[in-house]
Amino acid sequence: MSTDTAPQQYSFQAEIKQLLHLLSHSLYQNREITIRELVSNASDALDKFRYVSLTSGQKSTDELKITIEPKKDERVLVIRDNGIGMTQQELVANLGTIARSGSLEFLKHAKGSGDQATDLSLIGQFGVGFYSAFMLADRVEVVSRSHKEETGWRWESTGDGSFTVFPVAESVERGTAIHLHLKEGMEEFTESVRLKYILRKYSTFVPHAIFVEGEHINNQPPIWLEPKSSVTDEQYQNFYEYLTHFPGQKPLWHLHLSADSPFQFHSILYCPESNLERMGFGRADHGLHLCAKRILVQNDNRDLLPDYLRFLRGIVDSADLPLNVSREALQDNTVFRKMQKVITRKVLDHLDTFASEQKESYFKFYREFGVILREGITNDFDNRERISALLRFASTHSLATSELVSLEEYVERAKEGQEQIYYACGSDQDSVLRDPNLEVFRKRNLEVLVLTDPADEYVLSYLREFKGKPILSVDAADLKLPPESADEKADESKKDEAKPEANSANMDSLIGLLKEALGEQVQDVRKSERLTESACCLVNAQGSMSTTMQRVLRMNTPDFEMQKMILEVNPNSALVCRLAELSANSNNHGFIKDCGRQMHANAMIQAGLAPNGNEMAARLQSFMMELAGQKSSIVT
Repeated sequence: MSTDTAPQQYSFQAEIKQLLHLLSHSLYQNREITIRELVSNASDALDKFRYVSLTSGQKSTDELKITIEPKKDERVLVIRDNGIGMTQQELVANLGTIARSGSLEFLKHAKGSGDQATDLSLIGQFGVGFYSAFMLADRVEVVSRSHKEETGWRWESTGDGSFTVFPVAESVERGTAIHLHLKEGMEEFTESVRLKYILRKYSTFVPHAIFVEGEHINNQPPIWLEPKSSVTDEQYQNFYEYLTHFPGQKPLWHLHLSADSPFQFHSILYCPESNLERMGFGRADHGLHLCAKRILVQNDNRDLLPDYLRFLRGIVDSADLPLNVSREALQDNTVFRKMQKVITRKVLDHLDTFASEQKESYFKFYREFGVILREGITNDFDNRERISALLRFASTHSLATSELVSLEEYVERAKEGQEQIYYACGSDQDSVLRDPNLEVFRKRNLEVLVLTDPADEYVLSYLREFKGKPILSVDAADLKLPPESADEKADESKKDEAKPEANSANMDSLIGLLKEALGEQVQDVRKSERLTESACCLVNAQGSMSTTMQRVLRMNTPDFEMQKMILEVNPNSALVCRLAELSANSNNHGFIKDCGRQMHANAMIQAGLAPNGNEMAARLQSFMMELAGQKSSIVT
């Protein structure tokens, strides 16, 4: 080893001037990254020294630490560690060659060392972070002494294509100190407040103590790396507050995950107590922090969770991330897709258990986040069945208790022979319950899901079926009711005796007149088997969207045309029976057609649709005049 005191000049490899320009201006978009990279390299050096101490039997009593020393008057920032240090040859090799990773070389050398090889999991595998120093500095000095020798060495460069290395005459402590002679305009990196912010943002979980002007600033433990059994509720709560910056706010639940195959990662996920989207704060950003070996790589990563789980907050830490040389971008999304599948499966597993074991708490969760979770039905085909089991709805069987029911519970309670799942839509529960289409369901005590959010209807129409049972709106033309039981038939037979009954021929005549009156306004007019009280109702033709969905589309799309509906009339209604009788006299046909037009207008209003107001007003005025003419003005 040469110990000449004269500086020895070396040239950087492979057009270093252009490469340094690329690193500084293209790969690193944020100048804060320099601090992150140099601290990460210092942590690697401390890990290496600890490994050497353990394997050589020469344990050190020194506290392994990283010290940040801002020198404001000199416009110099020093980042110091007391790790493994570098010899002259290592300085030339590691700091003179782009993308040559001393950590990687060390890791290759250490492989095969038995059980102790697992202690190397935190050693860095990136080789260009050091050169980000030239983003901040116009001159960089590196003073280092290897644990293997007593001589210290100084490396210097201005990033202009060459560097010098020479021995240091004075005594040098073991480890490495990087002196950044900051460029003009970079004085902020000598402000302790600014440095503490950067270090807490990126390096909070570095496994070695970081000191800024004597203050230990990374004292938040990386609890996601600990076994779940050893982490207390208080630690989970403290970490949640650290992630969200909402002191005192408690999460609804947390999930602590670890996986080793097909790739290794550790994670903690939290579900917040409130859904900010429902409060009018706009669409929430993904909230997962992505770390590579405890070093923050990305805030709010969008690749690790599907969009319908965007309300979760947490952290994912992995040593297997396919990062590019700047650590800021991801080279291979394949790993992330696989990791997303694992994390998504774990979250859905947790929600399954949560829903079955803590029913009331799950209702609270679903009322907050169900509006987001249900999006998975439309964009996650692989997990659609699992997500459908997590959906919850109000139903006619639970309105009194305000509970929500699952599709699984609905199917379990379904009547014998019931082939379909029924739902009804409206702007609120009262309007839904007034829907004439529900009359037969009330009469036969058939459960109907009550939907007051059009998005729920869209989700169910997209789902189409559950457990082999088609999901249909109560106003669908292809509705099928289960066969009546013997008791229902007997009860119905008794009620039929008291009902008015229209002559079959007269009923056919009435329906013909109604078809003539309504013409192209409806697809068809027919007798109803679903009405028990109302005179008529509108139903949608087979394959059509529900009335509510069409109404929403018409409100948001001016050119949308409502699909023609079917008018069903109740042959047991007193009004319909009387009109059928009147149809035998052709002189009544004009009046009957006007009544048919008004019945259709009434049905439209009940369905939430707007009839032609001018025509209806004129028609009602005519009816009132006719009725008024039948009244006597003589006082008796």
